[in-house]
Amino acid sequence: MKAMQIQRIILWVIFSMSILFLWDGWQRHNGRPSMFGGPTTTQQAANQGPAGAKTAPTDASVPPALPATPAASSSGAEAVPAQATIAAAQTLRFSNDVLALEIDPMGGQIRRAELLKHRNADDKTRNVVLMDDRPGAIYLAQSGLIGAPEGTSFPTHRSEFTFDSAGPVALAPGAASVALKMSATSGGIKLQRTYTLERGSYLVAVRDEVTNVGTTTLTPTLYMQLTRDEHKVAGESRFYSTFTGPAIYTEATKFKKIKFDDIESGKADQVANAPDGWVGMIQHYFVAAWVPAQGIEHQFYTRKVDTNLYSVGVKQQVAELAPGATKELSTRLYAGPQDQNVLEKVAPGLDLVVDYGWLTVIAKPIYWLLEKLHSLVGNWGWAIVLLTIVVKTLFFPLQAASYRSMARMKAVAPRLTALKERYGDDRVKLNQAMMELYKQEKINPLGGCLPIVVQIPVFISLYWVLLASVEMRSAPWLGWIHDLAAPDPFYILPLVMAVTMFIQVKLNPTPPDPMQAKMMMLMPLVFSVMFFFFPSGLVLYWLVNNVYSIAQQWVINKKIAGGTKKA
Repeated sequence: MKAMQIQRIILWVIFSMSILFLWDGWQRHNGRPSMFGGPTTTQQAANQGPAGAKTAPTDASVPPALPATPAASSSGAEAVPAQATIAAAQTLRFSNDVLALEIDPMGGQIRRAELLKHRNADDKTRNVVLMDDRPGAIYLAQSGLIGAPEGTSFPTHRSEFTFDSAGPVALAPGAASVALKMSATSGGIKLQRTYTLERGSYLVAVRDEVTNVGTTTLTPTLYMQLTRDEHKVAGESRFYSTFTGPAIYTEATKFKKIKFDDIESGKADQVANAPDGWVGMIQHYFVAAWVPAQGIEHQFYTRKVDTNLYSVGVKQQVAELAPGATKELSTRLYAGPQDQNVLEKVAPGLDLVVDYGWLTVIAKPIYWLLEKLHSLVGNWGWAIVLLTIVVKTLFFPLQAASYRSMARMKAVAPRLTALKERYGDDRVKLNQAMMELYKQEKINPLGGCLPIVVQIPVFISLYWVLLASVEMRSAPWLGWIHDLAAPDPFYILPLVMAVTMFIQVKLNPTPPDPMQAKMMMLMPLVFSVMFFFFPSGLVLYWLVNNVYSIAQQWVINKKIAGGTKKA
């Protein structure tokens, strides 16, 4: 067995897989299909047909935001009917101290959501605009009632609402909350809606009072949906990819992400009706989600609204309303950052939008530890430094075994070279001599690789925790690093990291193959170029990891060298 070759093969496999995943992320970022197929978690489209199927909208249907093409399809018996145009109505501003919404009198839909405590990644003088209504960046929150008798229509998000206020509604100094009321009447139903925002909260409480003002019994259905196009998120890197698109959660089916492409092609998996759950649109660092009342049967749906425009929603039957009867419905809309502690209090499973995939079981404790360290030092940069040191220290026994193996391999490298010269092309005798040398020196040729392989899931989890944590946005570390979620503006951290990688290469045994030796020397340069475009928080983690590894390896190398001299 060619032990040295096996060790090099394992190292090359790890390096090659890293390059492969980076290339795959580049492909997905630019809209090309992943080399590994679609995600393992996809969504539903209840009875949704392919995008090319023509379906006639029914009277009991929920209207989308833009004109629906003939190819658009809807899910469920009660679908959202097409809307001819978007009215250029004057919106009304409704805000608290962290969130400013622009409400349209057409349907009371939210056409803009500005996060007042978060800055735009490309322009630090502007706030993050999560929802918007402009060409190339459509993102709306809508709700209304469907199920009207044929020839009539209940108030939907295309019905004209009347605001109780004639001007902007803002949270007053010292007040705990602020409310905005509106109403619309259509098809024998009067809908009175109240939006409420509490101080410091991104959660909009929505109360709908549905009154039958007609002369016959009616059975309306409430729908809530988010409509979005597939525009790129501001500040998104080309060197790593994060998911943007719809998501649905129920207790039965758990967290499911839905690709826009699956909705487009009609391949989105169906999510069964459920008495719980929520629907949302997620993107890097932020999320919007409708959370209906729990304990009532809901129907979930997705659909293509128009070219490059998609909706995800949930419908809930109101129950029969006799003439003069009123039913009150309470729902909630979250529009804000992916703060896990906040999200898990809003609704079960909502914190899963911070998606670590199959590494969640490892990543969650790492995020918890990162938070605890931040509470001690008060700076996310130093929390990353401490977290990396803690994790590296916990793995020191495994790391030490790896370093000892590599140090011994480096110590016997001259003797291995001599054996190669002695036996030349006689591979059988060379391998026998090498194995005898390993046995004599008590060296396991795989000892330097196996401990590293064991640690890979943990360090990948740590990577995703830092990449997904909204706390890194606009978080300073020291000096020139003012935003741990943005690349180093002067490339100092990537360059220093390249130096540490070069030192690590020098500390490791030199591969006998000259070509492999040159490739190992080029790796620091390749990785430093890639890390020019990575968030500085991630680069800081790799840098600290490298520096600590060098210190550990240097100490172990000294001990091995000292022991060799004494022997």
